[in-house]
Amino acid sequence: MANKAKSTILDIARLTGLSKGTVDRVLHNRGEVSRKSYDAVMKAIQDLGYEPNVYASMLARGGSHLIAVLMPEDEPGGFWSLAAGGMEKALDPLASGGVSIEHFGYDPTDVESLKAAARKMWDSNPSGVVIAPMFREATLQITAALRSKDIPYVFVDTKLDDLGYLAFFGMPMYRSGYLCADQLTGGLPVKSLLVVRVQRDVQRMSDPTVDRRAGFLDYIHEHFPDCVVHNVLINPADIPAAEAALDEFFESHPDTRQIAMFNSRIHLLVPWLERHPQRGRRVVGFDNLEANMQALSRGTVSALVCQHPDDQLALAIKALAERIVLGKYPARRDNFVHMDILTRYNVDFY
Repeated sequence: MANKAKSTILDIARLTGLSKGTVDRVLHNRGEVSRKSYDAVMKAIQDLGYEPNVYASMLARGGSHLIAVLMPEDEPGGFWSLAAGGMEKALDPLASGGVSIEHFGYDPTDVESLKAAARKMWDSNPSGVVIAPMFREATLQITAALRSKDIPYVFVDTKLDDLGYLAFFGMPMYRSGYLCADQLTGGLPVKSLLVVRVQRDVQRMSDPTVDRRAGFLDYIHEHFPDCVVHNVLINPADIPAAEAALDEFFESHPDTRQIAMFNSRIHLLVPWLERHPQRGRRVVGFDNLEANMQALSRGTVSALVCQHPDDQLALAIKALAERIVLGKYPARRDNFVHMDILTRYNVDFY
């Protein structure tokens, strides 16, 4: 059998006994072929692991296209900084096909920053847009305008109940919250637990983890209906105040041993946790930020539910490029990524 990485149209033709012309018509949906020939080519593609060189096809078609990435800006090592690596992954093969990528960053705590970034995006005349939707109403206004201009768009990380998106790449948010609750409790009875939430914007217009929180609470209510779920809201820009809030909570609830955060910032709690060790404590957060992974290695954090946001963005950009240049729709609209559970025992191999 031909090597997967080097399989060609000729390999498919040899395997099926069909002509290269017939194989080409099937692959590029040109002209008519019999159902028997079509099925034979599809089976050969699966057996060989053949992947057409879509980027060569893009180059042959000529033209230039800009894919705009409307996504939060972040400090080095933050979640969105990690996600931005997907632009580099996608850029190399796309550049030769006349597709460029530009990041229009915004402050995820300021809806006006999103609107300003969107105005710059419109000025760039994009052919397609990747959107990380932090502000629901403002994002829906942007997507409505994109639909009116017939510009395809893809959601990453989270998605909105918007019927016009081309594709979505990200975790199943509700299920990830359910999984977080299972990891936090281990299926054992819990009387009380603490959810630490991050203050995002003063108008409280941004709440990207709402579905994750719903999944978490449903698990707790279904399995431990008498469990009390406490919430502490912290400002990531004011760590002393955040730690004071933790002090105050645990003075009143010294027996609470389960702590969860639904975003990538569990590392914000690590200094306080390490100054206040507690026997039997379990701490669960999200995402493979370096600071989170180090806390996991030390045992300060018990488990992380992780994804690869850079891969999600790269896949989103590729889906847009194929739609814009080749007219190809994604095989699936909702592309839910795997949810990896990391502990101190497997974190070194992730």
